[in-house]
Amino acid sequence: MNYNPSPKGSYSLNTNKLGNANTHIKIDLQNSPLGIGGISFSLNEGEHLLITGTSGSGKTTLVKALANKIFYKGSAEFNINQPKILLVEQHYYFKTLSNTNDFYYQQRYNSFDSNDAQSVVEELEKISTDKTAIDHLLNQLNLMHRKHDSLLHLSSGEHKRFQLIKAFLQHADVYIFDSPFIGLDINSRKNLSEIINQRSSASTIIIIADVEDAPLCITHVAELENGRLKSFENIKEFKHSINNKQYSIFNGNIPEQKNTDAFDVAVRLENVSVAYSDKKILTNINWQINQGERWLLKGLNGAGKSTLISLITGDHPQAYANKVFLFDKKRGSGESIWDIKKKIGFISPELQWYFDKTISVCNTIASGFFDTIGVYKKLSEEQHASVQQWLSFLNLTAKSQFSLLTLSTSQQRLALLARALVKNPSLLILDEPCQGLDDQQVKDFVALVDALCAQSNKTLIYVSHYENEIPKCVNKVMLLENNSQKQYSINIKKETALAV
Repeated sequence: MNYNPSPKGSYSLNTNKLGNANTHIKIDLQNSPLGIGGISFSLNEGEHLLITGTSGSGKTTLVKALANKIFYKGSAEFNINQPKILLVEQHYYFKTLSNTNDFYYQQRYNSFDSNDAQSVVEELEKISTDKTAIDHLLNQLNLMHRKHDSLLHLSSGEHKRFQLIKAFLQHADVYIFDSPFIGLDINSRKNLSEIINQRSSASTIIIIADVEDAPLCITHVAELENGRLKSFENIKEFKHSINNKQYSIFNGNIPEQKNTDAFDVAVRLENVSVAYSDKKILTNINWQINQGERWLLKGLNGAGKSTLISLITGDHPQAYANKVFLFDKKRGSGESIWDIKKKIGFISPELQWYFDKTISVCNTIASGFFDTIGVYKKLSEEQHASVQQWLSFLNLTAKSQFSLLTLSTSQQRLALLARALVKNPSLLILDEPCQGLDDQQVKDFVALVDALCAQSNKTLIYVSHYENEIPKCVNKVMLLENNSQKQYSINIKKETALAV
C-alpha cells in the first residue's frame, strides 16, 4: 500500500514485509536542494537509531525529512500500517490565548503576560485526558512543581522537559528526537534516557545526540558528513569520530580585546529576591564578582540561573526593586539601561531563539555595538573594521550578507558570540554558549574563552550543564539550589562534579 500524506516527500507504507523479513524501516534519500543525499539504510524491528555528525552535517534536515516535515527526494518505507510518526524538535513553539506567537526575549519575566498563556497542565490536557499519566510524566521529568504555572514563565530547560512530556503522552509508533538532551541538567538527562528506554519496547526511536548521551536502547549509529552518510553501523562497533589531524573552526588571531573600563566590583547583589505572586524564584541572594574573576553559575533547570542573569543585564522588571550594583555603581542611580548594557557582552539560547534571523550576519554582529536587534546607525570606520575582523575570525566573511536564518545553528551561535564581543565588554555573560556546537567547536570555543580572559583580564559569568564545556579559567562557583545559594572556589582540574 502506498500512502502520500503530503507533497513534501514520498512515503511507502507497506503492509507486506520489506525485502528482508525483519526489515522495519527503510530509508533512501536522494540528492536534493536541501543539501542532503546519498543516505540509505534500514532498521529491523527492535532496532533504534542514533544520528550524529559535525555541526551543519544535515542531521536536523534528515530528521525533518523522515518526519515528512519538509520536501525531499527519495523514500521512507515503514512496515507499519498508517504509522504515527512524531518529531520532537529542539525548541517548543506555542501560541498564546490571544492566538499569537510573536514572543519577545524578556516576556517570561513580565508577570502581566502570564494570563495570556495556558498553564502547563492545561496545555497537556489538550493532548491527553489521562491525569495519572500526566502526573507520572511530570514527576519523572521533575516538572510537577510547575504543573499550574504559565508556559510563558518556564525556563529553557523546563520548556524542553515540557515538550518531551507532551510528546510522550501521544504514544507514537516512531519517535524522532532532535537533540533532546541539549539544555537539560544531569538528572533530567538521566530520567529522559530511562523514559526513552522504556518506550523503545513499543516504539522505534530515532534520536540526534552525542554518542556519550545515547540511551541504552540504541542499536545503530548513522554518522553524517556534509549531508552524506559517512557510516552506518552497530553502536557497539562504532567509534566516535576523532580527527587525528586537529583543526580549528577559527581563522587567524583573536581580534584584540583591551581593558577600557576602570572598576573594582563588576557585580554585587544584596539580598536579592524575585517572586511571581506567591511563587519564589530567588530568595535573599548575595553575590559579589570582582574585576577579573571567572564564575560558573550552576543549578538544576528552573533553579533561577537565567532570572539571576536577567537582573544583572537589566532585562528583568524586578531589577530595580532589588539592590544591584554594577561596575561600582548602584543600579537606578542615574544610568540608563544602555549605559549598563554597553559594558556587558551576553549570549544565551533564549537570545538566539528570539533574535530576528532575517537580519544579515554582518548586521547581527554589528548590532552588538548598540545592544539592539538590527543596526539603525551608520558604523564608524573603527566599528566596521572590528566587524570585518570577527567575520574573518569566524570564517563567516563569505556569508556576511546572508541572513542569519541561512546559517546552521552553530554558526548562528558563533555570530551571536561575535555580537557579544565586538564592543569589547568588561563583563562577559555566557549562558549555555555551547548548545548546538559539535565536539570540535566546543573545544575551540572553550579555548577561545580562556584566551579572551587571559588577553584582557575579562570578568566572566559562565553557565553550562556539561563539565567539558567549562573553561579552565573558571575558578569560582555560585550554586543555586532550592531558592538558596552556595559559593565556593575550585581547582578546575580536580573538580569532578562541576556541572549540574
